[in-house]
Amino acid sequence: MKDEVPNLKDFDQRLRDEAAEEPTLEVPAEEPTKHTQIIAIYGKGGIGKSFTLANLSHMMAEQGKRVLLIGCDPKSDTTSLLFGGKACPTIIETSTKKKLAGEEVEIGDVCFKRGGVFAMELGGPEVGRGCGGRGIIHGFEQLEKLGFHDWDFDYVLLDFLGDVVCGGFGLPIARDMAQKVILVASNDLQSLYVANNVCSAVEYFRKLGGNVGVAGLVVNKDDQSGEAQAFAESVDIPVLAAIPADDDLRKKSANYQIVGTAESQWGELFAGLAEEVAGAPPLRPTPLSQDALLDLFDSKDTGADFVLEPATDADMRGKYYAPKESLEVVYDDV
Repeated sequence: MKDEVPNLKDFDQRLRDEAAEEPTLEVPAEEPTKHTQIIAIYGKGGIGKSFTLANLSHMMAEQGKRVLLIGCDPKSDTTSLLFGGKACPTIIETSTKKKLAGEEVEIGDVCFKRGGVFAMELGGPEVGRGCGGRGIIHGFEQLEKLGFHDWDFDYVLLDFLGDVVCGGFGLPIARDMAQKVILVASNDLQSLYVANNVCSAVEYFRKLGGNVGVAGLVVNKDDQSGEAQAFAESVDIPVLAAIPADDDLRKKSANYQIVGTAESQWGELFAGLAEEVAGAPPLRPTPLSQDALLDLFDSKDTGADFVLEPATDADMRGKYYAPKESLEVVYDDV
């Protein structure tokens, strides 16, 4: 009896048809299936991520949630805000010291508590002596050794620098380590540029089969000029909260005072943000082009109406410029 031979021609065509299909990767709207919601917060350096997260985590803990806050920025300012200006030992520096001493890192060496929030800093290398992104990867490797996957928390909040688009800082998006991303921005071009870049990263990894989505935008230092809200609408994500540009908030932040508590006049604002963060589903954003991003602002403020003037060879050579003889063959008229 003849062996049955599969129709390789049809099989080849099926593979080609499958490869030609555009991935849909629709985001499920239901609640995350895992008990722990791991949420990565991204934004431009200095835009207020750490201020937002320190107060958000404190409010969540006050509401009875088990919260772990992890600072993933080499500046290590997340826990400083939570701990009243006190800098805690980072995972990277602690693991280095312990390794030199032939000892193992223990949870009490790097994790500390305040107001029900558990917090730690990954840290980073000395200035000019290493890659911050690689430091992030090393930090998460150390977390896994400490038993990260066995911990029992309702929320794990990750504070990530958004300016640097590299593999280390993009870890939660690239490796599906978080269920969703929250953006922090203000009504200025640079912070929205960073937010748009993060949306582009999310969209890129969705096309590769990733599942991380953007839950929404927190507008910090909101002066009510509306550019951040217009950005959120353009990329199709919600605004989770608008934190006003208020002098009381500025002073309290500068003095490391927690305002994410029911005892503060700002408690209701952060309670509302906590509710939005908990329920917001991960969405697939629509990143803007550079021109579309500029269009959110008045052209006189951004130079969006500037017309590019091409440079010439004479411009580049300056005083050394001299016309070159043409190599074109010119025939005399007969």
